[in-house]
Amino acid sequence: MLNRLKDDKDEFDLLIVGGGATGAGIAVDAATRGLKVALVERDDFASGTSSKSTKLVHGGVRYLEKAVWELDYEQYKLVREALHERRTFLTTAPYLSHMLPIMLPVYKWWKLPYYWAGCKAYDFLAGKENMESSYLMSKGKALDAFPMIKSDGLVGAVVYYDGQHNDSRMNMALIMTAVKHGATVTNYTELTDLQKDKDGKITGAEVVDVLTGEKIVVKAKGVVNSTGPFCDELLALENPKDHKPIVAPSSGVHITLPNYYSPRRMGLLDAQTSDGRVIFFLPWQGNVIAGTTDSPSPVERDPKPGEEDVEWVLDEVRRYLSPDIMVRRGDVLSAWSGLRPLVRDPKAKSSQALVRNHLIHVSPSGLLTVAGGKWTTYRAMAEEAVDEAVKTFDLKPTSGCVTRDVKLVGSDGWSQNMYIKLIQNFGVETEVAQHLADDYGDRAWTVLSYAAPTGSRWPLQGVRLNSSYPYIEAEVHYATQHEYAQTAVDFIARRSRLSFLNAGTALDVLPRVIQLMGDDLNWSTARRRAEWVKARDFLVSMGLPPSVDVQKELEGVKGTLGDAGPVRNWARWWLSPWHWAKSISSAAATPLAPAKPHHSRGLFSVEDLERVKRAFANADTTISHAEVGALMKEMDLGVEGVEVNGAFIDDALRAMGVRKDERIGFEQFWQVSSDDVVHSIPDN
Repeated sequence: MLNRLKDDKDEFDLLIVGGGATGAGIAVDAATRGLKVALVERDDFASGTSSKSTKLVHGGVRYLEKAVWELDYEQYKLVREALHERRTFLTTAPYLSHMLPIMLPVYKWWKLPYYWAGCKAYDFLAGKENMESSYLMSKGKALDAFPMIKSDGLVGAVVYYDGQHNDSRMNMALIMTAVKHGATVTNYTELTDLQKDKDGKITGAEVVDVLTGEKIVVKAKGVVNSTGPFCDELLALENPKDHKPIVAPSSGVHITLPNYYSPRRMGLLDAQTSDGRVIFFLPWQGNVIAGTTDSPSPVERDPKPGEEDVEWVLDEVRRYLSPDIMVRRGDVLSAWSGLRPLVRDPKAKSSQALVRNHLIHVSPSGLLTVAGGKWTTYRAMAEEAVDEAVKTFDLKPTSGCVTRDVKLVGSDGWSQNMYIKLIQNFGVETEVAQHLADDYGDRAWTVLSYAAPTGSRWPLQGVRLNSSYPYIEAEVHYATQHEYAQTAVDFIARRSRLSFLNAGTALDVLPRVIQLMGDDLNWSTARRRAEWVKARDFLVSMGLPPSVDVQKELEGVKGTLGDAGPVRNWARWWLSPWHWAKSISSAAATPLAPAKPHHSRGLFSVEDLERVKRAFANADTTISHAEVGALMKEMDLGVEGVEVNGAFIDDALRAMGVRKDERIGFEQFWQVSSDDVVHSIPDN
């Protein structure tokens, strides 16, 4: 595809900069109108905000409440537009999106009619595009549907419907649809300069192949800036003297929890958190997503989730779940921060007051910028942007906008029962077949054409990358051959969703992914090792504790990067509260422990049991953190080479979901001291 960009000497109608939801949507709209389109992305498609969303396709029920109470017509228009676009979103790529019932548990009688009326207004605004009608639930039915929620004080619930999707896979479907209709798209291609004529009007751009350093000049009648939170960078390049920022980025932190935290088919909305924000609790891809925060943030690539934000989300989860469910820091499988490109309002006191609407701005030199917006309204934003481009750049499309009716790649041959045919034709597991049908649509047939025999009586084909998740090795080959995957991170984060579902498992499969991609793309040994280091660093932005010695970790896996071999199981090690304590505590800033370290937990002597009996005189006895530390030192509970000091104890207990000011009982102490953890630390 890069060769097409390089070899094409003719002028493009549009050069789109940015390959997220907005840029990909504009590429589809323009290409389906018959325009000649090029799209460049300096990283990977959906590498920023577009892969780090809440995964909802929604109008924004909380925006509707603000619109009513603040008499804000702009908020109202945003909700109405989003509700109408929601239906189109779900029909253009039906395999990637679906309806999801979301419960609002109610703990005060007077709020029941209030929430019910709000949800009915939400239904009414959707009009004929409404999904399903909202409804009331009694306390008993609410607990049957969502048995994990707190029952004390519950008076009932209201259930409404919104959409849910797989964001980066949706982005990939948009990219492939644009290509199908003639667009030229390239990832890892960075715009470094704008070309202008003698009158100061933009006539194209200079771009650089990030992987090789090669420079290419692209001629275009119009350039579209759709770089999300990074819009101001291109605007500053276009006008370095007078540019004023138009985007106010806001950070939204999400965490992924195991699937036992939520029912498989129902989400939850906490409309009134401890500090007035809203939090979602949603089943997704077999796990559970909880979030999000909303706070001003600097613009950066791969922002890291703050520990304070992760703890805030966990605290809010604890408030709504039954007291007998221990919400532990160690249950967080991954955590990420997405930057929302909100349109700046100089009068806003906080980023929460910023409307998630969009603006389209054309600079004097002709740079067309699309800023703001959200996933749900990407199609409407793209239509408006292309309409403006046609007018501004005097383009000659062969038709008007048709994207309401254009099915995205993968949709044509898909049906809800397609996975059954995959099982019957390829002999793959049911879970794998369902995953492939849901993530690739009718392209699952092509994916399975790369599948290798398992060597088992069943399944016949489809070697899994990890037994806990349905991703198979054939998907790696498909990503490199058909979906422009250029790095290991492209696969673990965006072609598959492993890094979002479980950062530890993503680290487990990383050597095998690099081996498969390296064979497909002819990577050298040095490139394979560089890919591992880069991906290991990326996984820190997904909640993986930082490495204390990357080179030693690399030495432990280098043998699996170039030839076939077992992939080590590191997941249980890093997920354990003891590794979190070891990684976070200042007292534990030491190299990786030696191979197969001695771990004394679970090996209790008679004297140890007597110490525990003295500490916990009866079932109701609780002890402080200091007393926990003293008891653990007496019992010699810890990891060889790591000092069991105050900081270590605090971090270990926090990882188990225990706050610093909270006393712990016998059951919590027993869980901490008997949890099997570090026997799978890799050899060095």
